[in-house]
Amino acid sequence: MTASSLAHDFAYRDRSEGASAPSAEGLRIALFSGNYNCVRDGANRALNRLVAHLIRRGAAVRVYSPTAPVPAFAPAGDLVSVPSIGIPGRSEYRIALGLPKKVRRDIIDFAPTHFHLSCPDPLGMRAVSFARALGLPAIASMHTRFETYPSYYGLDFLTPPLKRHLRKFYSRCDHVLAPNPQMAESLAEFGIAGDHVHIWGRGVDRSVFSPAQRDGKWRLEQGYGEDEPIVLLFGRLVQEKGLDTFAAVIAELERRGRRLRSLVIGEGPARARLEERLPGAVFTGHLDGRALGRAVASADILVNPSVTEAFGNVNLEAMASGLAIVSADVGSAQALIENGKQGLLVDPMDPAAYADAVEALIRVPARRKRLGTAAAAASAAYNWTDILDSVISVYRLASV
Repeated sequence: MTASSLAHDFAYRDRSEGASAPSAEGLRIALFSGNYNCVRDGANRALNRLVAHLIRRGAAVRVYSPTAPVPAFAPAGDLVSVPSIGIPGRSEYRIALGLPKKVRRDIIDFAPTHFHLSCPDPLGMRAVSFARALGLPAIASMHTRFETYPSYYGLDFLTPPLKRHLRKFYSRCDHVLAPNPQMAESLAEFGIAGDHVHIWGRGVDRSVFSPAQRDGKWRLEQGYGEDEPIVLLFGRLVQEKGLDTFAAVIAELERRGRRLRSLVIGEGPARARLEERLPGAVFTGHLDGRALGRAVASADILVNPSVTEAFGNVNLEAMASGLAIVSADVGSAQALIENGKQGLLVDPMDPAAYADAVEALIRVPARRKRLGTAAAAASAAYNWTDILDSVISVYRLASV
């Protein structure tokens, strides 16, 4: 499926066409999250945005999630802390210890009409069982491809049991929200297909991500030359985002004689390791709001080697910023980018293929600009209001 046909498949309509905004009055959503505001990542940002939108539309929402001693940001809606422990080696992420009696009583007192499960963790599994016991519909949303994680940590033997777990989790839910048609198709591997699968995509905040945010002065302040091409890595700095592949791409370009100082925007536990491999790169750490939009738009080429994304927020935000994209050729990228038109898709695990694409864009700035312009235009189809309203429609369908 191409990016040009994607907006049609989502069936979103702009409000200017006269579509009335759906009401969420009467909906009482118990939302279960793995780390609702412990970590500032794409999944948590999407869930918080959904909760705020549901409340604006008239729904009551109560969120059940592990919480951290120092939250990453203020949560949207009412948040109930579920007992949890930090994951060894990744303490910023937490895992719930179950659904204790006190929390179950809180859920009953809230009197939900629907359960929304955002993570196939122990909390999600207990929650879907509780929904069944209460006779309530359970809707799951897919946010990442967990089955791809073990290979990044030398734990490939865990992939088969993890896939069996995902099949069990999704098959117990009444409806599943996939972020794009490609991921919806991938759910067939877990035995989920047909009318039970729906699309809940993601939008982009154009007050943050826009070509207009590009800032030549900021580039100079970071030590970049006026016409120096900046290759960007953008996102949470964890191994499953393809950090080793990115470092290998930069090394390959340098081997070919390209002197590049890449730009790395983001924070995470793998930062120190990446800094060792990219001693010449500019690391901004975590940025937010206009500072984030300025930094992204001030780059030239995004290289995204991640194969774990279910949607690919980074690609969309870089597209909206007018960058040329070089991305792993996986389903999440295929849903956003038509190869050669809004970006370039390459063999996910081949650093030379990324380097070839980047080098071609450096050699021909006009092509780089053409791809960036087309990417920014394509990003206009991803409107948060319409996308979030589509979730309300699924809740209503689940009530029938």
